[in-house]
Amino acid sequence: MSAASYLSSEDQFLCSICLDVFTDPVSTPCGHNFCKNCIAEHWNTSDRCQCPLCKEGFNTRPDLRINTFISEMVAQFRQSAQQKTSSSEQQESKPGEVPCDVCTGTKLKALKSCLVCLASYCETHLEPHLTASRLKRHQLIDPVENLEDRMCTKHDKPLELFCKTDQTCVCTLCPVLDHKTHEFVPLKEEYEGKKVELKKTEAEIQQMIQKRRLKIQEIKHSVDLSEEDADREKAEGVQVFTDLKESVERRLNELIKTIEEKKKTTEKQAEAFIKELEQEISALKKRSTEVVQLSLSEDHLHLLQSVQSSNIHHPPPTKDWTKVSVPPSYEGTVRRAVVQLEETLSKEIKKLLGAELKRIQKFSVGVTLDPDTAHPELILSAHGKQVKDGNVKKNLPNNPERFSFFNCVLGKQSFSSGRFYFEVQVKGKTEWNLGVVRESINRKGFSLSPQDGYWTICLRKGNEYKAVEDDHVLLSLESQPQKVGVFVDYEEGLVSFYDVDAAALIYSFTGCSFKDKLFPFFCPGVSYGGKNTAPLIICPVNQTV
Repeated sequence: MSAASYLSSEDQFLCSICLDVFTDPVSTPCGHNFCKNCIAEHWNTSDRCQCPLCKEGFNTRPDLRINTFISEMVAQFRQSAQQKTSSSEQQESKPGEVPCDVCTGTKLKALKSCLVCLASYCETHLEPHLTASRLKRHQLIDPVENLEDRMCTKHDKPLELFCKTDQTCVCTLCPVLDHKTHEFVPLKEEYEGKKVELKKTEAEIQQMIQKRRLKIQEIKHSVDLSEEDADREKAEGVQVFTDLKESVERRLNELIKTIEEKKKTTEKQAEAFIKELEQEISALKKRSTEVVQLSLSEDHLHLLQSVQSSNIHHPPPTKDWTKVSVPPSYEGTVRRAVVQLEETLSKEIKKLLGAELKRIQKFSVGVTLDPDTAHPELILSAHGKQVKDGNVKKNLPNNPERFSFFNCVLGKQSFSSGRFYFEVQVKGKTEWNLGVVRESINRKGFSLSPQDGYWTICLRKGNEYKAVEDDHVLLSLESQPQKVGVFVDYEEGLVSFYDVDAAALIYSFTGCSFKDKLFPFFCPGVSYGGKNTAPLIICPVNQTV
């Protein structure tokens, strides 16, 4: 890329922190550029060492050095800008620009206006005001039109004072004649005050601009991430459904093959039976012929002797065919194939849930318990990560934030946008409630439904799991969770609970409407005479699970 194309856009040389042209530009490891002092001051006042634009964090503070390439480009830009300014100083005045009042013929562009002479001057005609001692005392300002407007219309005197009472500019005679009881200050003094205010306003506006530029970068970065996530999800979806399609086709082929094999086996068995029956029929026909021939004999002695000496009255040995059959044997074939396919689908779903949980765990946040919200019977650990029932009500202030009906406690951290995730160990407990609640819940009341701002699941009687809806939903779990993960997508209106060890989804609240802050919610349940004394423990998230 040529230097000319670099110099064509001032935005390329603006620091996104101070919004001015770079001074000693440095580059962060993620590739973004800032003034050296700006980024250093930003990190000095920030809790985390991260890029202000893309939010990439750095474990150790980078040792930043001046980017000589960008520094040279900035110098070229400044030189070019100065040359442009210098070349335009003696240009002919254009429409909208203040012309020199002294020039005859072609009017050059004025560089300054004199508040004493009430005239504007180009560079040539301004020279006396810069060299003559009597003119040096005149007040010069950037060129303005209609200098007569700077004269008092009543007294034809320069406007040199500011009436704070009427908030208007006046001449030196106005206080004596028209504004006797008003408060006045020199125009310069009011100017300096207003300049300070304007500078403050400008700083605020620039700060607003900076925040919005950073927000634009953040949104663009979010769009990039969204695109990456969408591409990944599409690729994963195509792969999963391709595998499922292949699995279904494979199972279908196996089913057809099984049926065909059974059909062939049946046909072979039938053929064997038919052959055996035909052999018996042949033997019986032979015996029938013998019987017919003997019965036609007219030799009395021969017939009697033949009957006595042979087994002609008895049929040849044959099989009892009354219980022999070749029934169809296809019952249950399709059902067994579908059951096998269902098992395959269950394994695929479990793999998907495992991958989903890994992605969700990237949104893990630090959560600590808020003692100001804890029911008086609860015992919180010193580090704010464990809570259990103490079975003894402590004498604590009944402030509005504190739960007084259920033995519950909230996390200190609140969330009003985005996605967040945390994990809680429930091992050894026979009763608990977990989830999130909105800030405006009634902490002195009874209801725990989503309609009242609670999105929770619970364990009762040691093995009865429920989603706490308006009508409790009984949950059927393959195993008892020892650690529960809670995930919230604020914009999506989603609250999901996971069995962390089994990488299985327990339950999801969908279509939720979140309008205010959400807080993590913990209820360890009562101790029941020592049966439920194990604490709820907020655990660090192990993202390698």
